Amino acid sequence: MAIENIPELYIKDKTESPDLFVYDFKMTTDVVKSKVNLGMNMFSFLQVGKKQVHFAGTSVAVNKDQSLLLKKGNWLWTELLDTEAIYYCKLFFFSEEKLTDFLSKYTNDVKPYKEDVPYFVIENDAYIASFISSLASNTFENHNFSDALLALKFEEILLYLLNKYGDTFEYYLHSLISKDVSPFKNIVENNVHSNLKLEEIAFLCNMSLSTFKRHFTNEYNQAPGKWLQDKRLQKAKELLQGGELKASDIYLEIGYNNLSNFSVAFKNKFGISPTDISN
Repeated sequence: MAIENIPELYIKDKTESPDLFVYDFKMTTDVVKSKVNLGMNMFSFLQVGKKQVHFAGTSVAVNKDQSLLLKKGNWLWTELLDTEAIYYCKLFFFSEEKLTDFLSKYTNDVKPYKEDVPYFVIENDAYIASFISSLASNTFENHNFSDALLALKFEEILLYLLNKYGDTFEYYLHSLISKDVSPFKNIVENNVHSNLKLEEIAFLCNMSLSTFKRHFTNEYNQAPGKWLQDKRLQKAKELLQGGELKASDIYLEIGYNNLSNFSVAFKNKFGISPTDISN
C-alpha cells in the first residue's frame, strides 16, 4: 500500500509550503487503514461518515458529532461512508511555527504537560458547526486577504477550544511542539543566561563566528546578537523584580563588561533603568 504524504498531496502548487492550509475532502468508497504521513498538525472536522485512526499502538474513532486534532506523524486511518453513501470532512492544517506563535501570544511559556496521546477529540457544538461551515477551501482562493483571513480562522478555533476545554487543551497544544532539539540549539540555549560572548559560544559549537551567525539565523530567523541580548535582558528584569538583587550584582552574569553599558541597554529595551526596578 502506497504512503500518502499529506497535505502535500492536496497542494496544487508543489513549490509552496503554506503554514496554514484548508482542504475539502470527499469520498464515495470506504478506505480501510490507508498509510498516511501527516507532515503538519491537522484538524479533521468530520461532517458525514466515520473515521478511525491508528497511531503507535493507540487508536481513536469518531463520528460526525466529533472532530479530531491530530499530531503530525505516521498514521493508519480508516474512513467509512455513512448512510448517505458519502464521506465528507474539512481538513485544516497548521505548521508548528504558527502554533508556537499562538502559544507565545495567548498562553504561558512553560506548561507542566505530559504527552499522553497524539490526538484530541473535540465534541462538536453549534459554534463549531458554524465555524466548519465558514471553512470552505474556496473561501481562501483568489482572495486578496486569504492568508490574513486564514490566520484569523486559526486563532478563532484555538481560542474557542481553549475556552471550551481549558488546561486540558492547552497542555495538549504544548505537546504538539517538537521536543527534538539539535546539538547546536542545546549549546546555544544552555548558554542563553551565561556571560559567554558570541565568539565563545561559536567555539563551543565548533564553528567560526561567521558560520555560527549564519547557522543561528537559519535556526532562529533572527541575528544572534539581538536574540541573545533580548533573552539576557529579560532574565535580568526577572532577577531585579525578585527584589533581592541590584543591577551591580547581575550585570557581569548577564554578559556585560560594565554596569553603565548594561544600564543603557536595559533602558533602551524596557524604557526604565534597572535601578527603577530594584529600588
